[in-house]
Amino acid sequence: MEDSQIVVLYWKRDEKAISESETKYGRYCYSIADGILHDRGDAEECVNDTWLGAWHAMPPHRPEILPTFLGKITRRISLKKWRARSAEKRGGGSVAVSLDELEECIPAGQKIEESLEAAGLAEIINAFLETLPAAERRVFLRRYWYFDSVRDIALRFGFGESKVKMMLKRTRDKLLLHLQKEDIWV
Repeated sequence: MEDSQIVVLYWKRDEKAISESETKYGRYCYSIADGILHDRGDAEECVNDTWLGAWHAMPPHRPEILPTFLGKITRRISLKKWRARSAEKRGGGSVAVSLDELEECIPAGQKIEESLEAAGLAEIINAFLETLPAAERRVFLRRYWYFDSVRDIALRFGFGESKVKMMLKRTRDKLLLHLQKEDIWV
């Protein structure tokens, strides 16, 4: 089923929208949740919560790109669950490390998670990402959107781990300069 048809189902309040979303984007949303949580049960719960979130968001929102819309919902729900879990046990892991790496590029006095959700900052970062070569952009997104480990990124792209680390460091440095040019001070 086409994405526009699925959106129409949500707008009509037809429960078939949820099953169609699950069929078409369930694995995609699960991969986002599992990349953050690394727990099958929690990831499945977040994906189920994604369909409920989409149900409540449409209407009034009519997404232009359905997988991005659903992915953002999944990511937000998964990060919320991750924060709740990590508050309980204060563990590390790939998500914490990824967020710590980005701390140096985000304006002072803001939590990284809040900053990444801010619309203005998101637009600036998206514009920055469009200036990057494709491989650099994909590596950056795999690390900081999907929270893949450096090892997983290296395997995915056929790079050494040291190359991935260096690419990420250089991209973060470029992002910092870009944010400073936009008068966003760190």
